[in-house]
Amino acid sequence: MLWVGVDVGGTFTDLVVYDDEAGTVRAGKTPSTPDDPGRGVLNGLRAMDVSLGAVRRFRHGATVATNTALERAGAELGVVTTAGFRDVLIVGRGNRLRLYDIKATRPPGLVRRSRVMEVAERLAADGSERIALDENAVRAAAERLRELRVEAVAVCFLHAYANPEHERRAAEIVRAVLPDVPVSWSADVLAEHREYERFATTALNAYVAPRVAGYLARLRDGLAAGGLRAAPEIMTSSGGSWSFERMARLPVNSMLSGPAGGVIGAVSLAERLGYRDLITYDMGGTSTDACLIRDGRYALATEGQVGGFPNRAPQIEISTVGAGGGSVAYLDVGGFLNVGPRSAGANPGPACYGRGGTEPTVTDANVVLGRFRPGEPLGGEIVIDVAAAEQAVGALAHRLGLDPMETAEGIVRIAVARMTGAIKEISVMRGIDPRAFTLLAYGGAGPLHAAAVAEELGIRTVLVPPLSGAFSAFGLLVADRRLDFSRTRVMPLAGASLDDVRAVLAPMREEAAAELAAEGFPAERIRFEAAVDMRYVGQAFELTTPLADDARDVADLVAAFHRVYEERYAHADDGPVEAVSFRLSAYGLTEKPGLPSPAGRALDAARRGSRPVRFAGEMRETPVYRREDLPATARIEGPAIVEEAGSATVVPPGARCVRHPSGALVIEWERTRS
Repeated sequence: MLWVGVDVGGTFTDLVVYDDEAGTVRAGKTPSTPDDPGRGVLNGLRAMDVSLGAVRRFRHGATVATNTALERAGAELGVVTTAGFRDVLIVGRGNRLRLYDIKATRPPGLVRRSRVMEVAERLAADGSERIALDENAVRAAAERLRELRVEAVAVCFLHAYANPEHERRAAEIVRAVLPDVPVSWSADVLAEHREYERFATTALNAYVAPRVAGYLARLRDGLAAGGLRAAPEIMTSSGGSWSFERMARLPVNSMLSGPAGGVIGAVSLAERLGYRDLITYDMGGTSTDACLIRDGRYALATEGQVGGFPNRAPQIEISTVGAGGGSVAYLDVGGFLNVGPRSAGANPGPACYGRGGTEPTVTDANVVLGRFRPGEPLGGEIVIDVAAAEQAVGALAHRLGLDPMETAEGIVRIAVARMTGAIKEISVMRGIDPRAFTLLAYGGAGPLHAAAVAEELGIRTVLVPPLSGAFSAFGLLVADRRLDFSRTRVMPLAGASLDDVRAVLAPMREEAAAELAAEGFPAERIRFEAAVDMRYVGQAFELTTPLADDARDVADLVAAFHRVYEERYAHADDGPVEAVSFRLSAYGLTEKPGLPSPAGRALDAARRGSRPVRFAGEMRETPVYRREDLPATARIEGPAIVEEAGSATVVPPGARCVRHPSGALVIEWERTRS
């Protein structure tokens, strides 16, 4: 039987197919279809000749929710809220987005004020009822929203995190009046305090829900028509897999669906190879994503943003920058060379794709420099047009008064600087020295620039995994089923017991166990991880602190908080501590496929030839190798290019590339670098 992982990117859709009987893994790539991403998925499956009837696991990473928010292409939204709190989503936090611009105005929100309906109801902070829910007012509000032709509704009541009953009942009434309109309620989306963030996350969920649900329904129908009998799954931002049905209800959890797959694949590979501290570097056609993995674990963030809108759904802590292979190079208002964040995308794409693009991109610069000239068509249909790349870069070089080669090098150096900045955000800016980490590079353009990024950061080792061009799609296949729960309960820990803490977690644990059991996971294949958001009494914000399984008492939990606090802020206090929110992650453990590790016969047999490649202002005759044909003991001295389907690894002068027994490429430098 087959396992299929599909990751839809801004430029290409990547596919990985694992045959669990033969133990083989193969990857494919096809141009994305932004107008209908599902069409690109089905195109890729046909191109790889996948028999959907033989597929027993289908997992998908999608950008539909993210693109909907960024493009502001979501639903006409209506909101039902507590009387007196109509403007929570309008006013927000009141933060100034541009500190020194006295004329700056706030961007429009997701909902128009005329579509925010107030109803009588009120809960206290402890969840006790102050004012009963006026069901007739809810019904009238729903009728008015129907007249206004809203396409989605968010129900957001004060303190619903402490008692969801008013919201649950209001959602039932709205659904009865508007049976064809998706309804989101905040205690279901995010059962945590801070009204604005909870309301905003719920509104964002409702805003993207119709488009995401429609996409998933069309894709599911298309897969079923092709013979798929297995229930398709989709990646969450926190690194687990969900059913299409659950994600259609809570699509705000898919904002980092694709990048999360790569991180999960990285953790799995690192565990297999014995690497514990990694920085993942995923460079695709549109953007670059970086994540810090310490001691084999990644961190979860709960204060993200998408297009300026708060999103507190749990997500892997990933730093993203608009620098990818398709990022456009241009002259800014000062006449200086700049790169991105605008991308040529999938259509027309870089000039070298021969699809009508005329603006120079990072990929075009690499083609001009001789670093990227694959011998096989990209996605099975794109043949690199060297002349078109040279023309696009040459036109920009003429405006700069520079040589085209100098301009191409400048484009790549600027892109590398931008990507390095994204990595510094999650390392240097938090007091973490990246030189102690290994850089794991993947994505179509990641291995091309990995050595340059590593040199910029002082990193000594670069790891390029097998299937690097489609590694995020492979990560989808190794992900476990994961459910995340959270509840806000403010609890001073002075005098509290560990039983008090576990009593808050217990209902979440029971709910998670029941859900996973219903999906067929036996008790021995279910694992739990608990954490507590904690702060010093008097502080306004918290730090998430893991609750170890072997914790003996509350003192152990408080000591763990002190360590987390000191690591983040370089000092710790001895004042009283309180718990604010409680978190539980539940895993349904699944089987894991292996990565391919083909080994050729001899290094000479893997060599495709050579070509001139520019490094640091100098043209060097550089050998080109086919990765699939490299012998198990391959050792290549730079400069060299190692090509594979959908990607290429650049080994610069002064570095060496060794093939690891797992099939991964390890790039190291002979000289000691600061």
